Amino acid sequence: MTAGSKRQDILDWTNASWERLPASAALRQRAGEMAEKLAGEIKAGKLPFLATPFMAALEKDLAELESGFLARFEHMLLLGIGGSALGARALQKAFAPGQDLPGHTGKSIWIMDNVDAAVLEAHLDRLPAGKTLVYVVSKSGDTIETIGQYFLVKAWLKKALPQNWKDHLLLNTDEKKGYLREEATTFGIRTLPVPDNLGGRYSAISAVGLVPAAFLGLDWRGLVRGFQAVAAPLADPKLDAAGLAAHPSFEFAVWGKALMDAGYLELITFFYIPAWSSFADWFAQLWAESLGKDGMGSQPIPTVGATDQHSVNQMFLDGPRNKACLFVERATGPEGLPFPTDMPAIFDYLQGKRFGELLPAEALGTRMGLTQSQVPLVALRLGVDDAVAAGKMMALLGAATLLTGWLMGINPVDQPAVELGKRLAKARLGASGLAEEKAQLSAFTTGGRDERGV
Repeated sequence: MTAGSKRQDILDWTNASWERLPASAALRQRAGEMAEKLAGEIKAGKLPFLATPFMAALEKDLAELESGFLARFEHMLLLGIGGSALGARALQKAFAPGQDLPGHTGKSIWIMDNVDAAVLEAHLDRLPAGKTLVYVVSKSGDTIETIGQYFLVKAWLKKALPQNWKDHLLLNTDEKKGYLREEATTFGIRTLPVPDNLGGRYSAISAVGLVPAAFLGLDWRGLVRGFQAVAAPLADPKLDAAGLAAHPSFEFAVWGKALMDAGYLELITFFYIPAWSSFADWFAQLWAESLGKDGMGSQPIPTVGATDQHSVNQMFLDGPRNKACLFVERATGPEGLPFPTDMPAIFDYLQGKRFGELLPAEALGTRMGLTQSQVPLVALRLGVDDAVAAGKMMALLGAATLLTGWLMGINPVDQPAVELGKRLAKARLGASGLAEEKAQLSAFTTGGRDERGV
């Protein structure tokens, strides 16, 4: 990531352990091939998350929503799962942390990203329908977890607000097809489209994540600006081998694939910006669902400092040498409160220091410990942990994931194994058809079992 006049966001490759990654040299030679593939896919409209052809219209829509429609509500109930929710949660945690602190009185977003009956009922019991906007996110319009919740929430709205229930709904779905599109057409519900070829895990910098950001009053324009600063060069039709080779996303992709080739099959994401810890979960889906194909890939392990120094770091430092690390930190953070002067002598080293100095010291110690334990490590160091930096990071990691998949020879934008699980779940619930899946379910649930008491 490049330096700007007022900021310096750096990828530190000092401890990347290239000397232990012999495949990296040959992978770098594929920059021309990858640049050509990027140009072809973007020209065919297959990579809207990088080219963002929808952004001008979306920015206009968001500005109008922000000043009018969204301002009417105090709560947003987001129905979505996976990529439909992870980006929004990461942005809320990073840039609207007040919701999670005592005494919060501002706007709140509540994300229903699971099928927990008790949690859904608790929200419907406690949220004031008249002050709540329900934002339903499903590209296909028939995601069973999301649509199942939609049926219940729609009934809740109709009961509480019989005259204007539909005015408390906003649907984000396919522009032409799917059940949610039918609902919008039938009832005149407000919608925003999910662009064609924009998969959920690549969609955070679209209406999927930007509508919640606008609702909470976040700097969504800064997110877009940062994202496009990193993504735009990759969408440039003039991009050539030299240009791609110089782009940080390609270097990260080379590193990611070379790690796998050398047997480093777990990728730790250690965030030493506590408020950004949910970005580790966002990245985990991005990396795992994109690259876990055909017996290949590496397992992302989301962690946060300093919390996970005291839980899983022992395994990272002294367990199997099959791990690498993306280490995310900031150049400076809040100073924090000063330590009191009447501490026991054993803590004299804290005299004259402030609480905010602890986290950088712990980050340095962990980063050095990992490298001394021969964990290949790349550090992303942010000059300012603001919306622009978040947008840049999301573009970097999204593009790097895509390019890593291409270097692996797999399709990084599908998820065939996940689709099997969805079909089996629908078969279990009695959906029509799915004869093969129903036969598999019968064999699985009624075949020879080995079940024992605990």
